[in-house]
Amino acid sequence: MSVSMQGSKSTVNEYLENLPDSIHSKLYKSPATCLAIFRLLPSLSKFYIMTLIFTENATVSYPELNKWLRTSPQHHSNVSDALHVSPAKLYRNESLKRLKSLNLIKEIRRQITNPNTGATTSVLFFRLNPIFRDSLRNALSGGNTALGNLTNTAAATTAVVKDEEGDVEMQNDLNGMFKDENKDEIKISFLDKWSLSKWENILHFMVGSELEELPSVGVLSLLKHSGLMETHGKNDDLMNLDKNENKEDYVEDDVSTLQNMKITKEGFQFLLQDINSQIWMLLLQYLKISERLMMNPVDVLNFIFVLGSLELGKSYKTDSLSSTQKIMLDDLIDYGLIYQRQYPEDSERKDNHFFPTRLATSLTSDSKTFRSATQVMNKSINQFDKNNPSKDNGAIIIETNFKLYCYTDSPLQIAILNLFVHLRSRFSNMVCGIITRESIRKALVNGITAEQIIKYLETHAHSQMKKQAQEKLLRKIDFESSTHTNETSGRDGKNHFTPELEIIPPTVIDQIKLWQLELERIQTFRGFLFKDFNNDLEFEKLWKYATEIGVLLWKDINKRQFFVTQEGNLQVVEYANRMLRRQRSEQSTPQP
Repeated sequence: MSVSMQGSKSTVNEYLENLPDSIHSKLYKSPATCLAIFRLLPSLSKFYIMTLIFTENATVSYPELNKWLRTSPQHHSNVSDALHVSPAKLYRNESLKRLKSLNLIKEIRRQITNPNTGATTSVLFFRLNPIFRDSLRNALSGGNTALGNLTNTAAATTAVVKDEEGDVEMQNDLNGMFKDENKDEIKISFLDKWSLSKWENILHFMVGSELEELPSVGVLSLLKHSGLMETHGKNDDLMNLDKNENKEDYVEDDVSTLQNMKITKEGFQFLLQDINSQIWMLLLQYLKISERLMMNPVDVLNFIFVLGSLELGKSYKTDSLSSTQKIMLDDLIDYGLIYQRQYPEDSERKDNHFFPTRLATSLTSDSKTFRSATQVMNKSINQFDKNNPSKDNGAIIIETNFKLYCYTDSPLQIAILNLFVHLRSRFSNMVCGIITRESIRKALVNGITAEQIIKYLETHAHSQMKKQAQEKLLRKIDFESSTHTNETSGRDGKNHFTPELEIIPPTVIDQIKLWQLELERIQTFRGFLFKDFNNDLEFEKLWKYATEIGVLLWKDINKRQFFVTQEGNLQVVEYANRMLRRQRSEQSTPQP
């Protein structure tokens, strides 16, 4: 079974969790980094932090922490049911696990003496990381070090920025920045268009579009080492250089090879990800490469997280940046995350300011907000008329006969559609095509899954298709409700069926999945097989528990066997041990 790329937030968290505690301590000295990491946490983890951050000693006992999460009362029919973990507790455990893996909380055991009985009990306490606590408090309360030296100087170095209508949004002292105020104005619309062109230039190169200007060598090298593209001939790793080799000469010799790379299966999957997932994937690969180049990983991470806390359109000085972060500027400019004025090579003038673009300031935003590079920019650049719902740029209409119509003039979106659609006609603002078995099989062979194709079609569906799907859903719910009321009068209605929203015709969805099944007759899973039970009761208790926590993959009641995921094996084993200990305890207890 192929493993698809995960969302940006989980990927970033996984990278941070694997860092040593010493790196965590250095990272958490930056308020901007702490604020960015806080935004990436689950809701319950955020609640725990916000509850502890302003309390004395930032410490809470485990019993007290359990009171913060309200669980619905459950009626247990037997002992085994009482041992089941409720979804609320699973969510709590997962949230605490995330905090502990990021070194945000520490477990402390203290001996508590009961004042009445004098008995001593060991109680588990959780303590918020003091470094993280101080930095996040500064960031939230607006302390002097809220965003570090970088943003402290921003107020005095902000350039004039105008919005779409030309109104001045912010204006501060320009002394020492630019000589000509009128010529040096930067519009947010310009930053949006510039970053869009930079980012889509990378995506166009991946899909093989003809480009007037190719991405930089650094970008091409990053695409190769991230596994998104591969070279035809040489497979030399540009970053695995010998100590005596000159890095610049090595890269220059391989420029022609990099420019003729082809996309990989992972690259096809990459194109269908939301923009935050795309950016974070490249940035995480950039982090790995920077470690090989002996760049300070703390400086690199801090600067990336600081970018997510900066304000769009403001100018920031480069004087307070470290040497590592100044090296990063050129690379981030190539990705479209940062804009910096460029002057002629013969000019002695050098800009010591930079402007974060929307791609940078949205790094720690909800990835679901931005569907693609084109949409995130169009949302800000093109303010659609709300009174004209027919204006759906990039919207897709698909019929039950598999014919597809897409209202777009974007070469990038057309290139993406061409990955799984047989395009037949192209007009000034629309392309027409049909989804065929061959076009879907071609996409599947290239690593795109049926779920990705369906998700892409649903995400970019025309507003009329979504409206019709909602109306159809409401009619189904009304019909099911009336039917359910008549059938269950006087009976318990627990098996009530809830209709789902069907934006894409079900026949199209089912057929795409069937075409995928043709190539995936067998799916493999890593896990553990449980067998050789003493009786049916043991077998039934364990497989039902595995089903409840969502780790059961297969079972055979006749053979008394079931199979669980690799991740869920430990929970099932611990549950089995609890059952065994309880049975032994009951057997050793003398009967009256």
